[in-house]
Amino acid sequence: MAMYFLIGVATVAYCLYLYFTRTFNYWRSRNVAGPPPVPFFGNIKESVLRRKHFAIVLKDIYNAYPNEKVVGVYRMTTPALLIRDLDIVKQVMIKDFDNFPERGVEFDKDGLGANLFHADEALWRVLRNKFTPLFTTGKLKNMLHLMIDRSDDFIKYVENITRAQPEQEVFQLVQKFTIANISACAFGLDFDMTKEGDVQRKMRKIDKQIFTLNYAFELDMMCPGIISKIGTSLFPANIKRFFHDLVKQVVNVRKGEPTDRKDFMDLILELKREKQVHGAQRTKDEEKKYLELTEGIIAAQAFVFYAAGYESGATTMGFMLMQLAQNPEIQNKLAAEIKEVLRRHDDKVTYEALQDMTYLDRVFDETLRMYPVVDLILRKVVTDYKIPGSNAMLKKGQTVLISISGIHYDEEHWPNPLRFDPDRFRPENTANRHPAAYIPFGIGP
Repeated sequence: MAMYFLIGVATVAYCLYLYFTRTFNYWRSRNVAGPPPVPFFGNIKESVLRRKHFAIVLKDIYNAYPNEKVVGVYRMTTPALLIRDLDIVKQVMIKDFDNFPERGVEFDKDGLGANLFHADEALWRVLRNKFTPLFTTGKLKNMLHLMIDRSDDFIKYVENITRAQPEQEVFQLVQKFTIANISACAFGLDFDMTKEGDVQRKMRKIDKQIFTLNYAFELDMMCPGIISKIGTSLFPANIKRFFHDLVKQVVNVRKGEPTDRKDFMDLILELKREKQVHGAQRTKDEEKKYLELTEGIIAAQAFVFYAAGYESGATTMGFMLMQLAQNPEIQNKLAAEIKEVLRRHDDKVTYEALQDMTYLDRVFDETLRMYPVVDLILRKVVTDYKIPGSNAMLKKGQTVLISISGIHYDEEHWPNPLRFDPDRFRPENTANRHPAAYIPFGIGP
């Protein structure tokens, strides 16, 4: 009896082994280099076991194959292609973008996932055609007065609290500063920084939940499509409800009409007058796709404005201040430039004054090189595609991966990459650099 039991266990184990290794010959049979996969885990064991973030696992693989243009990897049992060569990155993300329009992660199409950054191809084309113009330099310039007001309040707040306690947690301060700016520019909400109201408390709670969503996102990285297969959403119901209610409240207060604040909601309300928006046509014969601009669609854009601006803005400023503290000579040079530029502009922070702060630009660029807002890029191919200059052939539905951290710390593109050096971004240094070598916010449409 015991023997039959052992035979049964061995048979089940062998069947499971075959199932979880059934795809592991995919890249080898196509002469594409890559790390040997581990049964069940593929190449992401450290991520599955929560030892490393998925982006760090990809960066390690990127670093392990310095002579390869592309590297074949397995997201558990699913083959994917990691692109290292910058020319191929540019080809895939820009020139051949129509073959790679899908983001590679399936979001809720009817809720907050219906936003400019996470929508599927059909919805994305409509949103991009109408919402991208809202983020032009001219439109953002009109919001500068809101940011300056928040900055003045923030300076007074910091001066106040440091009189009693000179040492403060910087990241908490920049979080407070960013949430005040995002709320003012996106929703027309003016917060008192000395107090924390109900909306601010809810936003902080939501921020923690959005951070938790990273685990769900990583789950989809490991098992592509699992979120949609189990019929759930990456976004909890309370987050959806909060942004729907917030948008509805702002629209009602403004009686559905734009004001003179020139903030994000004003721009949306101007657009809402059209009732329906349509997407750009790729070909003359393609049928135009229309979308009703509902409060749900507006709430999705408001959500991503908040999610992308709050945490990433605070994190970038926090890292920049850390690097300035560790590099006092850079800090002094930056302070001298700011003082000199403000002197030339009558001590007023204007759009033109900010444009003249070229060293500040370089400091921010170097911060974003070392700490990019986006860790990795995924794109799903919608047709069979041969990767130029390689043996790799992608089948429809497969994904390509781009490790932004891998590129940003690659010594071939960035000598001594661990050193914080804003002068990397002097005009003479950027002129000959590959355009895909610096992509802190991603690349392509």
